Amino acid sequence: MTVLKSIVNTAVMTAMLGGITAWAAAPAALREYRALAMDRTGERIAALEADNPGGLPKRAHASVVVRDAASGKVLAQYDPCATCSYDQPSWAPDQQALAFIAADAKAGTATVYVAHQSKLTPVVTLKGVANSVRWSPDARQLALLATIGATKQTGAVEAGAPRVGEIGTEEDAQRIALVAPTGGELKLVSPADTFVYEYDWTPDGKGFAVTSAKGNGDNNWWVATLGHVDAASGKLGVLAAPKMQMNIPRVSPDGKSVAFIGGLMSDFGSVGGDIFTLALAGGTPVNVTPAYNGSFNGLAWQGKKLLASALVGSDHALVSIDPQTRTSAALWSGPVSASGSRQGRFVFSADGTLAASVHDDFEHAPRIVAGRLPKLAAITHDNDAFAPQVSVRSISWTNDKFNIQGWLVGPLKVDAGKKYPMVVVVHGGPAAAASPHFVAEGEQANPLMRELTSRGYFVFMPNPRGSYGQGVAFGSANKRDFGGGDWRDILAGVDAAAKVAPIDLARLGLMGHSYGGFMTMWGVTHSQRFKAAVAGAGIANWISYYGQNGIDQWMVPFFGASAYDDPAIYRAASPIESIKAARTPTLMYVGERDVETPAVQSVEFWHGLRAMGTPTSLVIYDGEGHAIRKPENQRDQRARTVAWFERYLK
Repeated sequence: MTVLKSIVNTAVMTAMLGGITAWAAAPAALREYRALAMDRTGERIAALEADNPGGLPKRAHASVVVRDAASGKVLAQYDPCATCSYDQPSWAPDQQALAFIAADAKAGTATVYVAHQSKLTPVVTLKGVANSVRWSPDARQLALLATIGATKQTGAVEAGAPRVGEIGTEEDAQRIALVAPTGGELKLVSPADTFVYEYDWTPDGKGFAVTSAKGNGDNNWWVATLGHVDAASGKLGVLAAPKMQMNIPRVSPDGKSVAFIGGLMSDFGSVGGDIFTLALAGGTPVNVTPAYNGSFNGLAWQGKKLLASALVGSDHALVSIDPQTRTSAALWSGPVSASGSRQGRFVFSADGTLAASVHDDFEHAPRIVAGRLPKLAAITHDNDAFAPQVSVRSISWTNDKFNIQGWLVGPLKVDAGKKYPMVVVVHGGPAAAASPHFVAEGEQANPLMRELTSRGYFVFMPNPRGSYGQGVAFGSANKRDFGGGDWRDILAGVDAAAKVAPIDLARLGLMGHSYGGFMTMWGVTHSQRFKAAVAGAGIANWISYYGQNGIDQWMVPFFGASAYDDPAIYRAASPIESIKAARTPTLMYVGERDVETPAVQSVEFWHGLRAMGTPTSLVIYDGEGHAIRKPENQRDQRARTVAWFERYLK
């Protein structure tokens, strides 16, 4: 049978075969699903979908696809701009219309569209960037977050604006804006000097619960407050300013309280913590999930209760929470990565009984799952023919009285009696976790892992203290201790992996990006166990880094004070202080416009390694930020990484 490339053709062929899809070979392109939205009844799911064959000059172009939530049948598809990228779709309260934003990066514009059955209407176009369009409860207005005249894409991981001329005098301001769904003038509502990170309508449609901060939006999320914005006047009132990071504010259906996820977090959008509530009139937040042995990453109200997603050890879970009694009950869990919307890893019907998510793991390709809780089943089958490319197991070990988990991925087949090299990959963050993601053939998904395992490497991804998945105490156990207990956890994990797999401990590699890049620099200056290393966007000198990066506010919660108030703790955690011990050949790469970990940090470490006579190489990618976005640069970085390990571990 001919390989089917489009989702529409797949749906047609499935119908012709009576619901049974047969494949002669794997599809030519992996189907990607993201940014889910479920209508109030749970009958339809909208998502951004794309076919990605890998190796494209830029990210695969997606369209907005509407599916039947029970069968997965495609009901509608919208793609008004072939050169645009689309943002999270949003259903109208009456379920008759769907809103979404199309961003044209070349033109520097964002357009709000409303789809009503087969009719698609452009509502308003702004000069700048925008995201998070949502309907008012009465469907008479659309709200969105807009940055008029933006100098860069929103977010600290994006490439920074060129730093020329007088700097720090003008900052991008992401503001709540309103427009009628029938079109008209865009009205900016929230204060001009305030960056709004997230918002939620109040049930009466008269205002919003927001997380926001004055000044630079990249830098100040770590000191953001929880507030209320009046939709008519734009007045912002602070409800609470706790000393923690806050995500996903959600107003209760009765409009009396607001819930959010709070905790120690190192990047906006990387969510993990406990769930708190407080009165919408303001007050002291109350932790309604004290001592929960997991990290919450999504939130929705279900009447007087809450539905939340969480990472619990190696599994993602759905949890029902009673905020009055502070009790919780697990509804569903599984050893998968889950993604839904900006408000969590799952999306729900209005009554919370139906849910949907995108799931994948190392051996199974992405699919949309949906159903009546607690039963979830795949409703898409476009990727069913993709076969596993790796073997995988979850590894558990103990160190310093902590129970720690990690993932060990290896070749599909190993030869008896043979020992294999292993690359340890430390996740970014530090507040994050290594989770299972599908490894496909070619460049379609997780290509670095596929290439390493196909060449006979094991890849070990530990989740040391400071990671999500085991509660707030575990997630904050690396405060003022970067390179201490977390590094000991990783070394103990290497030994644990070697007990269950044929790993040659004389051929170990180490790599990571961001926090993982720092830990790689730390590792080669504090251990001789690793024979090759690759540090992406690392931090060599916490003292100089404090004055160079664009997000210095994140460091205070982790170090306890600024570098000017307690330089000793920053110096003690700096790899450059131990550069004379570095003997491991180390490749480094970084984006030229990295706001989070400026390129000069990699230059400083590269310079130190050269002075020590240690083999090293540094690549700075033109125009890139903290995340390397351009496919040609991703391919180059991957090729250099594989070649480096092949040179020193084979």
